[in-house]
Amino acid sequence: MGVDAAVPDLQVTRERLRRLREQAAARDVAACVVTPGSDLRYLVGVGGSSFERLTSLVVPSDDALPMRFVSPALEFAGLGHIPFDELGVEVRTWVDGEDAAGLAVEGLPGGRLAVSDMTPALHTLALGGRHGGELTLAGPVVRELRMRKDPAELAELRRAGEAIDRVHARVHEWLRPGRTEADVAADIAAAIVEEGHTVAEFVIVGSGPNGASPHHSVSDRVIERGDVVVVDIGGPVPSGYNSDSTRTYAVGEPAEADVVRSYDALQAAQQAAVDVVRPGVTCEQVDQAARAVLNDAGLGERFIHRTGHGIGLDVHEEPYIVAGNDLALEAGMTFSVEPGVYLAGRWGARIEDIVAVTDDGVESLNVRPHDLVVL
Repeated sequence: MGVDAAVPDLQVTRERLRRLREQAAARDVAACVVTPGSDLRYLVGVGGSSFERLTSLVVPSDDALPMRFVSPALEFAGLGHIPFDELGVEVRTWVDGEDAAGLAVEGLPGGRLAVSDMTPALHTLALGGRHGGELTLAGPVVRELRMRKDPAELAELRRAGEAIDRVHARVHEWLRPGRTEADVAADIAAAIVEEGHTVAEFVIVGSGPNGASPHHSVSDRVIERGDVVVVDIGGPVPSGYNSDSTRTYAVGEPAEADVVRSYDALQAAQQAAVDVVRPGVTCEQVDQAARAVLNDAGLGERFIHRTGHGIGLDVHEEPYIVAGNDLALEAGMTFSVEPGVYLAGRWGARIEDIVAVTDDGVESLNVRPHDLVVL
């Protein structure tokens, strides 16, 4: 089975489809072809993944042309409850051997055809060949909708943040000397589900020198007394909206002499970045706020990644909090603020909260203390 679905809110869905047409027209796109993934889930509540059979939502920019949902007949049986008629979306099903790409683009005007960013080449090339126009990415069109969360989306992200905070509050139950990172990660993954997520999307337990690798996962390294341990965890709640939060722990007093001073600077850097968040501030200004504190502390070269990433139906999405991104923040944008310091071969630390831009400032969706937690 390639796709699944939840019943969408009709008013919200109609507005999202209207805005998609508007954004496509503004970007000189003749039509968007949205295939399974987070964009399709955002637009009409259809989740799942792309396989060799093409499923697509076709949205012309010209509102005089009908929208179209193209689905293998064998999969549409599971989507019959989606009110496509009420949304003004034609349904075209197909069976093996028929030209699905041709069904998708039939009757579309020439010009630029925008295809979902993660569409398999198998489908992208077929769509381009049948349409004949220039192919482009749909991501820049859809992100203009998805970057600004509505109240219902913000509520789900708060729910996800509260759930992952409850897991961090329990880390002391599992993190102790003599256990491996993998042992601890297994307990954390179970707790992520127990506390309200559908699945543990990722669990990073980086102890001692492994904490100096920002995307270390887990290993069979045995945790030792004196280790600094980075715990970065998250996953989706039933609505599909994600959590992502990092806290740094010490198993007893840190063995490395520079941990306390460096961690104090990291904590100040994370807070400085959160403090500047408000409408009108650019993404790169938030990044610079964190980086400036670490530069002043002589740790700038130890901060080796961007300050944050947007979050919603994807763990990583727009906006990205990084140097060179002059996008101005707006109310409803949600993203991580997660500076880190990494001393190769020795130890590392990171502090991460998800924040939401409000009308006049910022709301943190994670409220666990930022102090180095000594267990």
